[in-house]
Amino acid sequence: MIKLAIDAMGGDFAPEQIVKGINIAIKKHSDLELVLYGKPEEIKKYLTLNDRITIVDSPRVIDMGEHNPISEVRNNRDSSLVMAFRAVREKLVDGVVTAGPTQCVIAAAHVHIGRIKGMKRCALCPTLPTFKEGGTLMLDVGANTDIKPEHIAQYTQYANFYAQEVKGIKNPKIYLLNIGTEEGKGRELEQQTYELLKRLPINFCGNVESKEILTTDADIIVTDGFTGNVAMKAFEGTAKGMGALLKKEIKSSLGGMIGYLFMRKNLKRFQDHFSADKVGGATLFGVDGTVIKAHGSSNADAFSNAITLAYKAVKGDVVNKMKEFIENHPFEEVSNG
Repeated sequence: MIKLAIDAMGGDFAPEQIVKGINIAIKKHSDLELVLYGKPEEIKKYLTLNDRITIVDSPRVIDMGEHNPISEVRNNRDSSLVMAFRAVREKLVDGVVTAGPTQCVIAAAHVHIGRIKGMKRCALCPTLPTFKEGGTLMLDVGANTDIKPEHIAQYTQYANFYAQEVKGIKNPKIYLLNIGTEEGKGRELEQQTYELLKRLPINFCGNVESKEILTTDADIIVTDGFTGNVAMKAFEGTAKGMGALLKKEIKSSLGGMIGYLFMRKNLKRFQDHFSADKVGGATLFGVDGTVIKAHGSSNADAFSNAITLAYKAVKGDVVNKMKEFIENHPFEEVSNG
């Protein structure tokens, strides 16, 4: 039985959409048990009773606009987010899923769970809904804005494990996000990272430019947290803009409206393909436990998929496999080649 902690109060539409997502997920997986942290009276309004679901009373809720995440997660241990994370640390559960504020999630992971021994940095890794079947993993997208090449090399190895064990990709294609495809491009950070990635026992395929994110054959794209966050948000904004422009053009003429009647199924598939709801959320790599950060605006289907993402990560035993790898390949070896 796989047991997950759920922050039932985190997210823009909590607890309603979170709990409705829980109802969906518990039906999907017969070997899944969920512990919900939050306000019982609010949770029960939407919960379908199930003997594999437990509610733990958590009186506080972290605000989605919290400005001091480290202080909040250190000093308020009775919040639903912190209690769920501490359950992972205390080995009461196998992992945690939350749609709470990103910086609070990262802070809680460091303060209340801790990094894997030997792991120098954590990385936030979503799956981008690209043209490639199954999408493309990209990391880091916000956990670290100031980082060394060795750190990128290390969490690249984690992503390599993850792609194999969770997504079932035998030999993941890995690219470094850069301003050009030629070797030697970029800042000193990218140049040094490139040299390190070449020496690792992974399928490193070179540089990829941001204009190719949508069409690349990459299974994994790696970069620093600042660059990754900017690229991801530009990608998401472009996808939304394309959708809005398409709607505007359809409504602009009678011919467009008639054409829509014939193409609406195709357009619906197009919309679904680029929906972040299918992915569910981002995995926080490098933490000593499975942590999934669902989108703050998650609806029921999206949060259900985030739970499935955590379920698969636990089932793939990704954290323990990475621990074993780091033990056999210390950080100094990675950095010095």
